[in-house]
Amino acid sequence: MMTFEELDAEVIEWARERGILNKSDPKTQCLKFVSEAGELADAVAKGSFTETIDAIGDVLVTLIILAELKGLDATECLECAYEEISARTGKMVNGIFVKD
Repeated sequence: MMTFEELDAEVIEWARERGILNKSDPKTQCLKFVSEAGELADAVAKGSFTETIDAIGDVLVTLIILAELKGLDATECLECAYEEISARTGKMVNGIFVKD
């Protein structure tokens, strides 16, 4: 299995080869992310395991491309978010983690 960093590089190369990186922009890519997130919500709502896997992958692809278009590294973004949440405390309310 490939690492996240390897997959990140593959997605960026895929996007470059298809002209996405030089013909798209962050706003358009962000809209693509929202579209894919909607498909994810639909898959979860339907309880479709295979569609959920595909949709999570599609969401990750759009975020990796968005990060690249913004000059960011998706792995560094994830690390930054993890550092912020790692010591966070809170409680579960109706199945949702609510931070203190």
